[in-house]
Amino acid sequence: MSELNRAVATLLERNVPPLWVRGELSNVTRAASGHWYLTLKDDDAQVRAVMFRNRAQAIGFVPRNGDQVEVRALAGMYQPRGEFQLNVETMRKAGEGGLYQRFVQLREKLREEGLFDVTRKRALPPMPRCVGVITSAQAAALRDVLTTLARRAPQVPVILYPTPVQGSDAPSSIRAALRAAIRRAECDVLLLVRGGGSIEDLWAFNDEALAREIAASPIPLACGVGHESDFTIADFVADHRAATPTAAAQAAVPDRRGLLERCAALALGLARGFERSAATREQRVDTAARLLRPPSAQWRERARRLESIEWRLRAAGRVAGGQRLERLGRLNARLRAPQPERESVRVALLAARAYRARRTDASSALTRVEALAHKLHLVSPQAVLERGYAIVTRAGGDVVRAAAEIGASERLAVQLAAGTLDVEVKGRTA
Repeated sequence: MSELNRAVATLLERNVPPLWVRGELSNVTRAASGHWYLTLKDDDAQVRAVMFRNRAQAIGFVPRNGDQVEVRALAGMYQPRGEFQLNVETMRKAGEGGLYQRFVQLREKLREEGLFDVTRKRALPPMPRCVGVITSAQAAALRDVLTTLARRAPQVPVILYPTPVQGSDAPSSIRAALRAAIRRAECDVLLLVRGGGSIEDLWAFNDEALAREIAASPIPLACGVGHESDFTIADFVADHRAATPTAAAQAAVPDRRGLLERCAALALGLARGFERSAATREQRVDTAARLLRPPSAQWRERARRLESIEWRLRAAGRVAGGQRLERLGRLNARLRAPQPERESVRVALLAARAYRARRTDASSALTRVEALAHKLHLVSPQAVLERGYAIVTRAGGDVVRAAAEIGASERLAVQLAAGTLDVEVKGRTA
């Protein structure tokens, strides 16, 4: 069965090219993964379809049951269940194909120019002093915005820059209102708002010239056009995109009640901090007061310390004087009562120790001299001669080392261990 389904799926993929299909949506379900599962039907037939997340994020609206749409899809089969289905690549609302294509083309053009980059967008001021609203004076969106601003920040003034928000003249009117707000420089933040509608109703906010003026605005701008599922070019270039006009108003101003609660909390914290600081300072003052004594008490304390030091010095002097007197007494006694017998014994002992030391030193020196003499005798020429050797020299005193050096009838001197011989050479051997 799986091989059959794979064969059918391959047959569909190879033989059915991408095609546009028009119909009504039903059973629209968005999975947690972001994929859309839906059924596309007309009066006579229906087919299941799937639109994966990366494709669904680019269509610019949220499909709903009952919407008439046109989809560009690939025919295929969901093999685990053997069901024929369409894999949707893109989707547009039926009857809006031309406008939607223009929308997509302009969106891609401005995206490539960098007008949608997050890095060029500014944060809305956290505490605006004045809020400007660009919309129609008769629009329901204006009432929602004013109600929200009055509830959240009644202290912030609001300035309306009225302009049509629908029709052929709306783009130029909106641009004129934006330029007026920039020229008058009365507001810290601008809100460009309008209620929901079809793509034709919101087309004024897809104007290229308006998009470029919004991107160049020196005043931060929040755009709240249509409902949550509606997207316009103005949403993409604005500093902040809000899902609805009410959400734009909420983003523009902080909630006054929250600010008051925060201020109350800060005031309470300051009061408690002041109380702790005051208590700490009071404790330090009390401690300092206990430690701080009158000058008279300080002088009395110093006088007592001086008396104590004087008494200690006098006592130390008395002790030192007594010790010196005692030592002098012992020396005097020794001088007055000499002991010659004791001293003579001491001298005799010292003389004996000196004699023994001299004898020990002399004996050691004699031993070392004898050892050195023996070593010297062993290496002396006389010792060699005494072992039977002789030293032969020529008439000039040169030592003879080889027989070849001597000629016949030459006279030589032979030194022995005891005496010298005067010899004449009769002959030699090699």
